[in-house]
Amino acid sequence: MGKALNAGLGFLLGLILIFSATGSGHALELGARAYYWFPSINADMRADEDGSRGTELDLEDDLGMGDENYPSVEIYGGVGRHHLSLMYTPIDYSGSAILNQDIRFEGKAYSRGTAVDADLEAWMLDLEYQVDLINLENFLAGFSLGAIGKVKYLDGEARLNSDAVGETKETFSLPIPMVGAGAHIGLLANILEARAKVTGIGYSGNVFYEAMADISWTPFPFLDLHCGYRHLKIDVDEDDFYLNSSFSGPFLALSVGF
Repeated sequence: MGKALNAGLGFLLGLILIFSATGSGHALELGARAYYWFPSINADMRADEDGSRGTELDLEDDLGMGDENYPSVEIYGGVGRHHLSLMYTPIDYSGSAILNQDIRFEGKAYSRGTAVDADLEAWMLDLEYQVDLINLENFLAGFSLGAIGKVKYLDGEARLNSDAVGETKETFSLPIPMVGAGAHIGLLANILEARAKVTGIGYSGNVFYEAMADISWTPFPFLDLHCGYRHLKIDVDEDDFYLNSSFSGPFLALSVGF
């Protein structure tokens, strides 16, 4: 949580810098948004140890993990063309299975027929900055298109546990710089709006990208209701840990801001 606190302080500092750089004559936005996400998961993982290659495991078929639903919390602010946001998303999967093959995980051998409990826990912190390159307030009900720079910090742990072998675990932690674009279009004055954004990066066999789109309805001033879809792809092969995963599904959200 110390890293999350540092990111929060960095976010507040970024807001101050934006406010200072753009002056007081621009429109100000500030608010918070709560999401509830319903993703389906498709993932394989592998944990190596000292040159010993582990077994690639399907989280659903081999370890009995199923889909889970997650909350996310976002705070956002901006002045004029400049926008900054910080989002926190926890991920927690668990399952139990009888192994249908001999496997190796983090250098330890698990025999076929062994009962295992498995867990994959992680949290993501997304610090995102967007600058509007096109902002047409008088086009229909408003239209903007901007460039995005983002750092996604991913911190987590994968564990296997059995009575025969005991517990083995692999931790992973990495910052992921990403770039992309975001668009907004007003559909009905300030009552109905659509937003979409995509960010990503690829390097050294690692691939990360994320896409979100939603439609929001403003029944009352300062309150928005959202319905959208989020897709997250994480392919990482770092420090003896391999994870090839995708999370996709709809979400609902509530924003309070001005």
